[in-house]
Amino acid sequence: MQYVTLNDGNKMPQLGFGVFQVPDLKVAEKAVSDALDTGYRLIDTAAAYGNEEAVGNAIKNSSVDRDDIFVTSKLWVDHFTYEKAKQGIDDSLQKLGLDYMDLYLLHQPYGDVAGAWRALVEAQKAGKIKSIGVSNFAPDQLMNLELMSNVKPALNQIEVSPWYQEDDAVKFAQQQDIQVEAWAPFAEGKHDIFTDETIAEIGKKYGKANGQVILRWLLQRGIVVIPKSVHKARMAENFDIFDFELSADDMAKMSSLDKNESQFFDHRDPAAIESIFGQSLKALRN
Repeated sequence: MQYVTLNDGNKMPQLGFGVFQVPDLKVAEKAVSDALDTGYRLIDTAAAYGNEEAVGNAIKNSSVDRDDIFVTSKLWVDHFTYEKAKQGIDDSLQKLGLDYMDLYLLHQPYGDVAGAWRALVEAQKAGKIKSIGVSNFAPDQLMNLELMSNVKPALNQIEVSPWYQEDDAVKFAQQQDIQVEAWAPFAEGKHDIFTDETIAEIGKKYGKANGQVILRWLLQRGIVVIPKSVHKARMAENFDIFDFELSADDMAKMSSLDKNESQFFDHRDPAAIESIFGQSLKALRN
């Protein structure tokens, strides 16, 4: 396993396992258990995923020492005030059944970001969280947060895939010594990513599948990555990426695939913000 060192001195695995879109608690618990058995030591969940309890149960029942598992969760925007964020942190800890989380993120850049961030800073000082960061923050939003607080985010988790490479956002975060973590590295399978001929041609040189090439490409960009699967064989395939290295020419070929196209929605689009996050944000006023 390869590790990265965050700007607060804490280390985290560069390859992890995500449980987004696994709401069934039994399925999620088994998936995390299988991932830990396979060798994953970074597990990524969120309050909004509805499966923190399942993640906690898998960790509790695993033979892997807790201190060897890097656990990430995230605060949803309906808790983006100082007081509600404090409660949200405690709720995540309770659901996970843990004394601390290794990393806790503001899940989106909307609402009372300043108040919620202050709660995370205090929880870090109290030992409830080892590292704190954000998710889906654009460069200007990252800079705004840096200017309003004495504590810089350790990490920004954003959508990065061959179809949406986010070069500018990645470079900005890296220049600010903020670790980038990629969600949806396989772009939800869109545009036939698992059979794309260019990626497959690269993979043939190394005896690797498209998914393995994609993950290796992200690692070599210095990005932490959290692929998801509920199939143990696919988990093992995704984990088998440390015995080869893409050449500079192959990295360039991967760069040429960028469509600059989110496979989900534009986080800067007011209509999308209102549609997806409006109810959660309006609930804060009640």
